[in-house]
Amino acid sequence: MTVTVLTGAGISTESGIPDYRGPNGLWRKDPGHEKLVTYDYYMADPEIRRRSWLLRRDNPAWHAEPNAAHRALAALPDAWIVTQNVDGLHQRAGSPPDRVLELHGNMFGAVCTACGAGSTTREAIDRILAGEDDPACHDCGGILKTTTVMFGQSLDPVTLGRAVEAAEGCEVFVAVGTSLQVQPAASLALIAAESGARLVIVNGEPTPYDHLADEVIHDPIGQAVPRLCSALIA
Repeated sequence: MTVTVLTGAGISTESGIPDYRGPNGLWRKDPGHEKLVTYDYYMADPEIRRRSWLLRRDNPAWHAEPNAAHRALAALPDAWIVTQNVDGLHQRAGSPPDRVLELHGNMFGAVCTACGAGSTTREAIDRILAGEDDPACHDCGGILKTTTVMFGQSLDPVTLGRAVEAAEGCEVFVAVGTSLQVQPAASLALIAAESGARLVIVNGEPTPYDHLADEVIHDPIGQAVPRLCSALIA
């Protein structure tokens, strides 16, 4: 049985990483927080950039451990993991890196927006802590950002294309911990359903695609996903 799984922030909350739109999500607690991960604001304002790097510094993903849901998905043979998360927990749980498609990039790398030179988020944070307000690219002086896809940026077309293929080609498509509100990632559920896949949604709150699902599960993700994976393997 071919399985493709789309994961969102909700799968990592049990690892201590807050989500965005849930009852205790970052956007609900501090709507201004969204500016720190919005490309136009980031590129226009050095203070936004400084605060954004400090936000990355304080992200619990640096020390978070994969939870039962990550580990259960890692045990699914030959599954594609398409994730909206930037925390790297699927790979740390044991999912093969070449089977994990990071739609929104990864928070641990950095890139120059002018010349494309690569570096690390840790290096940029260390430069801020050493007194630089807005660390620039060592090669060309351009603006640095993490290798995450910010609001206002397009997804990498190659990664998105592979995710679409995984959605079209699976027999079961499972959406876990995602509000299915952010496009184009959310449309993968529709693509899978229209391609004949069984659609299973595991999320604490309703999503816009619940009416298409063969099964909707509102149980805690750390319990529901291992149970579901056991059934898929059996």
